[in-house]
Amino acid sequence: MTEEKIKIKGENGGLMLAFPADMAFSEIVEELSDKLDAGSGFFLRGTLVRVPRDRFSKEELDELQELFRTHGLICRLAKPVPAVPLTPLPGGDGTAEARSVPVPQEVQEDAPELQRMLVIDKTLRGGQAIETEGSVIVFGNVNPGAQITAGGSVDIRGTCRGVVHAGAAGDSTAFIIADHLMPTQIRIANYVARSPDEPEDSGKAERAYVKDGQIVIEPIER
Repeated sequence: MTEEKIKIKGENGGLMLAFPADMAFSEIVEELSDKLDAGSGFFLRGTLVRVPRDRFSKEELDELQELFRTHGLICRLAKPVPAVPLTPLPGGDGTAEARSVPVPQEVQEDAPELQRMLVIDKTLRGGQAIETEGSVIVFGNVNPGAQITAGGSVDIRGTCRGVVHAGAAGDSTAFIIADHLMPTQIRIANYVARSPDEPEDSGKAERAYVKDGQIVIEPIER
């Protein structure tokens, strides 16, 4: 199997497009298109993905932005992010912190969902809870005893062993994704599921979503 050159990875509390410096633009577009097609329904709608500065011409950037837009994502040039005050989460030892994603002025009109996305930069420990009307991205684990309640979808870039409720206001199209999905309990809208006693390790990230009136879990490619 050919190793993927294109990667969309977590960086500085957000997502960044990464690729070899000598990769041709046509190859970037082709592989990125395949990656986004394969991950349809995986990325949270309205997610902001940064691309390297001074790498693309205006025409190339326009083409990338259109490609991301057709998959419900926002593409912008990477730039230094100003310091944002962080609010310690209640409970635990205070190591986990939450902040709202800074919303550039130019994004506010075409991506209102971005304003309701919460980024958790560290592991959620037992006793800590997050509640938001929007979607959540966690760059860390969700440990047993930790809980997330989100009106939108939840993306965990780590292992989930806690309790996660997506689509809490009744949105059954919401989903839950984790690198390792082994929750105490997951809920999507009014549907409830628990992790099996002996979960299988597929070696891939997993997505939980509602299908035919029940929550199903399937492996996906990050």
